[in-house]
Amino acid sequence: MIKHTLRASGRVISPGLRSFSGTPGGEIIEDVFERAGSTHLTQQASLYVHWPYCLRRCSYCNFNKYIPRANNNHMMTECLQRETETLLQLSQVSCITSVFFGGGTPSLAHPSTISAVLETVSRHANLSDKAEVTLEVNPTPVGMSKLEDFCHAGVNRFSIGVQSLQDEDLKILGRDHSSHQALQTIEEARRLCPGRVSVDVMFGRPKQSVESWEKELSELLRVCDDHVSLYQLTLERGTQLFKQVQSSEMTVPADDVTAEMYQCARRSLHQHGFQQYEVSNFARHNAASDHNMSYWKGRQYIGVGPGAHGRFVPLGEGSVNREARTQTLEPDVWIREVQQRGHGTRRRIQLSYLSLLEEVLVMGMRMTEGITHKHWQLFCPQLSLHKVFGTSIDVHEFLQSGQLILDDSGLRCSWDGLALLDSMLPSLLLELETQILQRPQSDHQADAQTEKTHDNSNVIKVANFRGK
Repeated sequence: MIKHTLRASGRVISPGLRSFSGTPGGEIIEDVFERAGSTHLTQQASLYVHWPYCLRRCSYCNFNKYIPRANNNHMMTECLQRETETLLQLSQVSCITSVFFGGGTPSLAHPSTISAVLETVSRHANLSDKAEVTLEVNPTPVGMSKLEDFCHAGVNRFSIGVQSLQDEDLKILGRDHSSHQALQTIEEARRLCPGRVSVDVMFGRPKQSVESWEKELSELLRVCDDHVSLYQLTLERGTQLFKQVQSSEMTVPADDVTAEMYQCARRSLHQHGFQQYEVSNFARHNAASDHNMSYWKGRQYIGVGPGAHGRFVPLGEGSVNREARTQTLEPDVWIREVQQRGHGTRRRIQLSYLSLLEEVLVMGMRMTEGITHKHWQLFCPQLSLHKVFGTSIDVHEFLQSGQLILDDSGLRCSWDGLALLDSMLPSLLLELETQILQRPQSDHQADAQTEKTHDNSNVIKVANFRGK
């Protein structure tokens, strides 16, 4: 069973649709980015902005979040602006394709903070009026009351953390909203941003059964908009819920039950016109999340704010190597660092060529589309998907069992195989490592000339990444 650990924290442009043979009646996104050519790998990026504060800590949550000791909205706003400016200049991207405000509880921020950050982005890069700008919302009365102001600030998409429509379960999870408040927030968000509202819902919760989950889904599908994100509850060490389960104070459904819950949700969503386009994400009426698609497609993203992560080439330093970057976790320390040097980057690692391909593989296989040959060639032009995986005994078994598909379109999971992705990834990663390390160093250098692009060329060559 997939452990849905990828946060819906980020979200391609006016996606077209074509058929997907691995999903019954399914459809997948046609990648406009690839169709338009590959000259934008380092010219474009998405932006994730982390607001670290919450009013309380949920019982299951181990994300980077803090209970604010004082109102420092003005200082946070200034530092988010300054770090955004610094990292945009460092990356030298000319276009930000989408923005996602996550947390924490970013709906606690003042709408002026959102508009200030977006204005900073627009001063240093092109941010189209049609670019997706998402804000995570906690469905409390306070959160709902600010939705219209957030729209005026530049937000055009909301991601609502419903998690459950059962009040008892919300209390167990430590949420500070009721099911009625969640439904009201969905209604108001849909009024303001019709067709651009996502709801997050969690399964595998304590005391939950398949039957109660089916009933809850039916209720949710009567009121939700055109995007749903499903997440299996993960017991994170150090959280209150983890301790309660460890001490037998509380129990969670067995793995076979959560597996059935996942399949039940997939079937139900499909019956209501939703197409699954990624392990945890479902959309109808072309409402797939632009921002997260950029993650799954292996594109650049810039992370701003305490604990934010990024993947981009710091061209401003003369580098051609994509880096994995992490910002300082603790907000007060992060603020001090931004004030002193313009950013709070705590950790930066140049991605090796293999590490980059591993990320492309792991993220790409989450999509129902999988990895197309054209997409793979952007990052690995000298070694095709067939050459990497076509002769593997383990991969052959997955193909024979129908869990994996390798054909003229590319490499992807079947409908049944997507739920078993976690069990297949180790074999796929091992085969990738074996094939890459067996190649002569000269071939690596030929593959990995540079990830920066040339305006007069449609060929992207990936940087010769070292380290990690």
